[in-house]
Amino acid sequence: MKAIVPVAGAGTRLRPLTYTQPKSLIPVAGKPIIALIIDQLKKVGVDEFIFIIGYLGEKIKNYVEKAYPDLKKEFVVQDSRQGLGHAIWMSKDAIMDAEEIIIFLGDTILDLDFQAFMESSTSCLAVKRVEDPRNFGVIELGPEGHVVKVVEKPKIPKSNLAIVGLYKIKEVAALMEALDCLIKDDKRTHGEYQLTDAIMKLIGKGHKFTSVRVDNWFDCGKKEILLETNAQLLDKEGYASDYLPSYDNTIIIHPVSIGKGCKIKNSIIGPHVSIGENVNINYSIVKNSIIGNFALIEEVILTESIVGNDAAIKGLSQSLNIGDNTEIDFS
Repeated sequence: MKAIVPVAGAGTRLRPLTYTQPKSLIPVAGKPIIALIIDQLKKVGVDEFIFIIGYLGEKIKNYVEKAYPDLKKEFVVQDSRQGLGHAIWMSKDAIMDAEEIIIFLGDTILDLDFQAFMESSTSCLAVKRVEDPRNFGVIELGPEGHVVKVVEKPKIPKSNLAIVGLYKIKEVAALMEALDCLIKDDKRTHGEYQLTDAIMKLIGKGHKFTSVRVDNWFDCGKKEILLETNAQLLDKEGYASDYLPSYDNTIIIHPVSIGKGCKIKNSIIGPHVSIGENVNINYSIVKNSIIGNFALIEEVILTESIVGNDAAIKGLSQSLNIGDNTEIDFS
């Protein structure tokens, strides 16, 4: 089974964090997003991966090669971002011999019954009900439960079932033929070649698509969603650190994930904090935050924060001699 993981986006909504780090390498609950995706797919039998890289793609390639040296993988460069359909079309040589493929967007974390999704006898789309579907690809279901229409970012949605970035395609050759037609005829929607338009061509030719609804969907393109995802995953079994060393004069409020080589003292950490490797924290309070590798945190209070790799934050240090009936406000 082959999977395509598109990770060529620039992650503009997470700037300045993504000026130097691809969105898919941002850590959530102790692991980069792309590692969570790879691990999920490996568990359900995916054994070959095609990564569509572009912006800061070398960093993604270096991480995957180092973290998963035995993974059967290929990297395809998408120099110009022209939509998800174009990204999948770029991988045509790598999937020509595949009987079916999985497409999993590289900035998405999902909680669903993966086994039921994989065992679907037809092509399948993972979906979730949303309040405002106008910013998503949307499906419409027929009376028998099959997908009868897919529309990319409809102005007047006829459904609130949004496609959440996970697709199983059984008709690989037909999909590539549909994408070829879109690109040959320069048929774009919202200025890009859309995968939904190619899927609609398949449905029009009689290929059946079903849907599976996800329990949770985290489109990790915004700071607030990243932090919410981090908290929810840490609350689940298997993500938080179970065994931690004794940190000097420090209180740990679980759940937290703390990487190797960290030096933490005189601090309060947690709840819902993910800390990378080789981080130094001293005289600080950190909660509901994500801290990157090799960061330095001193004399600060951090909440609802994301701190990148190699960043340094130092707070105000005071030596005071305060008399009776005195009030000092540093806020």
